[in-house]
Amino acid sequence: MIRLVLLTMLVITVPALADDQQRIEQSRQLSMQLGKQLSAELMAAMKAEGPVHAISVCNERAPEIAQSLGANSNAIVGRTALRVRNPNNAPLGEHKAVMDYFKQRIAQDPNVVPEAWFTSSNGEQHYMRAIVMQPQCAACHGANVKPEVQQAIRAKYPDDQATGFEVGELRGSFLIRWLDK
Repeated sequence: MIRLVLLTMLVITVPALADDQQRIEQSRQLSMQLGKQLSAELMAAMKAEGPVHAISVCNERAPEIAQSLGANSNAIVGRTALRVRNPNNAPLGEHKAVMDYFKQRIAQDPNVVPEAWFTSSNGEQHYMRAIVMQPQCAACHGANVKPEVQQAIRAKYPDDQATGFEVGELRGSFLIRWLDK
């Protein structure tokens, strides 16, 4: 049975066990670091050479940044989504359920970035934090992606499902999987 603790930025909606509090904070920090580092590199690439170049940066650097962050923490750091660009980021059933909750929560209150903490069916502790579609992401993930960008996406991700998003919608989730219990 899954014990799910749904969090928001300000309120813990179900009390987490005291032992989980430190791990939740570590997870939150890792997810924020991944988002910050990836965003900085993508924005620099966009500014320097445009969105076509940013696709290559995301393809190569996102996994490197995530692996680097997880290397010293005994965790797997990454991202997942209901509609993935990279098939390696496909969600587990438990992740899908959490992201369905995230979609509902964001629709109810777009000012809240939902989080969740749970022990998966295989016994791993997982932390998820919603990734909300931002205006700067629309060039590659929005509803009106330019043809040259679509072509570059297809070259790197032939089975891409990660376009057609509107600003403010759930784009995906940061995912921290702890390898020790």
